[in-house]
Amino acid sequence: MTAVTPTRDSASRYRIEPTVMQALRSPRLLTREVLAGLVVALALIPEAIAFSIIAGVDPRVGLFSSFIMAVAIAFLGGRPAMITAATGAIALVIAPVAREYSMDYFIATVLLGGLIQIVLALLGVAKLMRFIPRSVMVGFVNALAILIFTSQFPQLIGVPWLVYPLVAVGLLVMYLMPRITKVIPAPLVAIVLLTAAVVVFSWNVPNVGDQGELPESLPALFIPNVPLTFETLQIIAPYALAMAVVGLLESLMTAKLVDDITDTHSRKTREALGQGAANVLSGAFGGMGGCAMIGQTMINVKASGARTRISTFLAGVFLLILVLALGDVVAIIPMAALVAVMILVSIATFDWHSIRWNTLKRMPKSETAVMLITVIATVWTHNLAVGVILGVIAAMIMFARRVAHFVSVTRTLNADTATAHYAVNGELFFASSNDLTTQFEYADDPDTVIIDMSHSHVWDASTVAALDAIVTKYENHGKTVTIEGLNDTAAAFHGRLTGNLGAGQ
Repeated sequence: MTAVTPTRDSASRYRIEPTVMQALRSPRLLTREVLAGLVVALALIPEAIAFSIIAGVDPRVGLFSSFIMAVAIAFLGGRPAMITAATGAIALVIAPVAREYSMDYFIATVLLGGLIQIVLALLGVAKLMRFIPRSVMVGFVNALAILIFTSQFPQLIGVPWLVYPLVAVGLLVMYLMPRITKVIPAPLVAIVLLTAAVVVFSWNVPNVGDQGELPESLPALFIPNVPLTFETLQIIAPYALAMAVVGLLESLMTAKLVDDITDTHSRKTREALGQGAANVLSGAFGGMGGCAMIGQTMINVKASGARTRISTFLAGVFLLILVLALGDVVAIIPMAALVAVMILVSIATFDWHSIRWNTLKRMPKSETAVMLITVIATVWTHNLAVGVILGVIAAMIMFARRVAHFVSVTRTLNADTATAHYAVNGELFFASSNDLTTQFEYADDPDTVIIDMSHSHVWDASTVAALDAIVTKYENHGKTVTIEGLNDTAAAFHGRLTGNLGAGQ
């Protein structure tokens, strides 16, 4: 007798191990989470400063935002081990507000963007993730890897020649370290070794301190001084909406990516709510807001092996400690060490299997095209949201074109009963039903026509309109048409709309 395995309930489906309590009870797991948080914090500092510059605000705004959002999402988010902080995507979207208006309008935009994200989460926007096909996901991952790699170019162009061997040594250390031990994250070892070498030999290379001023005090509550008028809403609402959509899309895509890497399920609606709340908290303390950081998340999950909320929480805590208490030490970390970490992350993130010749030969051309459209659009615009949206649209168009050719109509004449019998086979919707009216011999058929829909399904009003047009054309020739074989759902749908669409009138 075959054993039946019961399906997991909702609670067990979203139970991700190791849990926080399991990690706290295990010195090995706790060490891994703590060190992962430290590595991410070190990588966050130059990124947060750079994104602050893109947004046109003080570097301290990005650093405080990263601290607040990382700590907040550790408690509120639905995807353990994912890193949320100030990001380039959000900085690009809301930069015009700081440039054209003021810091008060900028913070008001962040607050409104967070509130919009909460509303979208309550409306179930996270459920739309199921409509993102695999080809778009692969394109998203590959584009992300390319963007992470190219974002390092400013640190590799016009710099002292010593930077290049330092980056190479950092990559070599991170490649060899996991072969020796995985207890200490390889990126942390590379950062410490390269920093020590630069200090000991007094090499003059760019460091973290060159990227901008580090804060010296804790963030304070910030209430934007803007008039509560419709005019203010007109100014900030478009930017806030764009921020909310871009932030949610990037965060939910990152959550799905981490799900795939760790073979676990996360609560996407809770993640969307958490992102909105984290942005509100960030704005309340004068932060620039943000979303999931894919590069730092890959450092945390892939390079360091973190799996719990502890690493996310400590990334924020360590970030604050590093910039406030150890700012002088952090400032001397060579950028070459952090560049090496990000290059390794980009290499590990790229889906190399997707571009192998054997894969490309087997993969349908439409799937490859969707992947390339996603990659090109994302890299061209430097906006992951644009790339994903265009990729999904391309996938929908190509799917509709492919399915449209699966409908067939077979004609059989019965001379004894003077009847023409048409058997329709396939899924009928706007793309496949538009040519349906051309499949019938209106003038040559006998007076009685039967259209058998037993092996087809009516999905939309376009199909009902096409069937109405067919019936009308036969009636204009003085012939009788009977449509039979519709299943209950299709029959009810057809009965409700037929004759009310103006088709063939």
